[in-house]
Amino acid sequence: MTAEEFRACFPVFDHRVYMDIAARAPLSRPVREAYDRWLDDWQSTGGTKDQWMAALEVTRERFARLINASPREISYTKNVSEGLNIVANAVDWRAGDNVVICADVEHPNNIYVWLNERRRDVEVRIVRSRDGKVTPEDYMEAVDDRTRVVAVSHVSFAPGRLLDLVPIGRFCRDRGIMLVVDAAQSAGVMQVDVQAMNIDVLCVSSHKAILGPYGMGFLYCRQEWLRQLRPVYLARYSVLVEESDHEEVMGAFQYRLPDDGRRFEIGNYNYGAALATGAALDMLLSVGSQTIEDHVLDLADRLTVGLEALGLDVCSGRRGDGLCQMITAGRWGAGGHYSSSDESLRRLFDELIARGFTLSLRRGLVRFSLHYYNNKNDVDAALRVVEEENRSVAISTGTRTEIGG
Repeated sequence: MTAEEFRACFPVFDHRVYMDIAARAPLSRPVREAYDRWLDDWQSTGGTKDQWMAALEVTRERFARLINASPREISYTKNVSEGLNIVANAVDWRAGDNVVICADVEHPNNIYVWLNERRRDVEVRIVRSRDGKVTPEDYMEAVDDRTRVVAVSHVSFAPGRLLDLVPIGRFCRDRGIMLVVDAAQSAGVMQVDVQAMNIDVLCVSSHKAILGPYGMGFLYCRQEWLRQLRPVYLARYSVLVEESDHEEVMGAFQYRLPDDGRRFEIGNYNYGAALATGAALDMLLSVGSQTIEDHVLDLADRLTVGLEALGLDVCSGRRGDGLCQMITAGRWGAGGHYSSSDESLRRLFDELIARGFTLSLRRGLVRFSLHYYNNKNDVDAALRVVEEENRSVAISTGTRTEIGG
C-alpha cells in the first residue's frame, strides 16, 4: 500500500489535516468495515462465538508479527494501563526491592502503577530528565542490586522523544532486571523489535499508532518471564483444562497455568474491537514498519527544521537524537495538560485548530504527531500558519519577536 493509498483510507482528510496520532487514531474505512461486518453478523445470526475466537487468534498473530514476537507471548488487555498493572502485580516482590522510572517524561499511568507497589515496601527510584530529555545512562546509573524493574516509555508523550532501548535492554538482560516498556506512542509508527531491543514486557493500546479502536490493547511478555509471573486474577480462560478448551468446562481444583499469554486473560473478550484492530494491523503490515518509520521521520525532520527556522523552540528530538513521529514546540513545562502559559503559543494552537488542523496542547507545548497517512503538504501547510502568525505578532507589537520566543 502506497502512502497515497493509505491516506485515502481515512475520510478525515477530506476536511481536516490530522496531526494528532499521539492522542488517538482517526477511524479508517477498513477498521469501520471490520466493525460493521462483526455487528452485521451479530445482528443477523446472533453471532458465532467459535468464529470470533478464531479471529482473535489471527489478530494476536498479526500483533506478534508487528513487534517480532511469538503469538504465545501476547495477551489481550483493554489498554496500556491494564497491561502494566497485570505485570506489576504479578512480580514476586520482596521488601527492599526497587523499580526505576523517570516520572518527568512518563504518562501518569506508568507512574501510579509503580507507586502502588510501595504498599509492599518496594522503593520507587526517580530518574530526572533534563528539559524532557533522558538517556539510557540515566536509567543505568539508578540501578543497584535490588532493582527488579526498569520501566520506560519508548516514545514519551511529552515532549516526544524516542529512547534508545537497545543499551538499556542489554544492561537489564545481563542483570536479570525486567525491562518494562510503554509503547503506546511507538508501536505501529516506529519500529519495535522486542528481540533486537531485549524488551521483556511491552504494553500497547490499539487506539493510537496501531490505528485501531478504544478498549483494546496488547501485553507482550517474554517467555522466560511468563513462567515466573503469577497472575493476581484467574478465570477459566487463564487455566489449562485437559478435557476441553470450552469456557464452561471445569477442570481439576489442582489447576495449571498455561505457558503462554492466556494466563493473563480473564472472561470474555472485546470481540468487535479485536476484529477491527486486526484490520488496522493488516494495513500496517501491508506497508511494513521500516517504510512507515522512514516516511514519518522524513516529515518530522522537515517540520522540525521549518519550525526552528521560524523561531520556535522545538523540545522534541532531532535526527539521530530522539527524533520520532512527535514534534513539540514551545517551552517545556510551561503549562498543564491542555494549556500553555505562553499566550502567543496558545494563539497559534487556536489558529491551527480554526484552520482545520487536529493536534494537541500538552504540558505547555504545541504537539504535532504524524503517521504514514501524512504528507509534505500537511507539514508545509502547518508551517505557513506559523509563518503567518509570526507576521501577525510582529505587526501587532511592532517587533520581530517570534512565537514562543
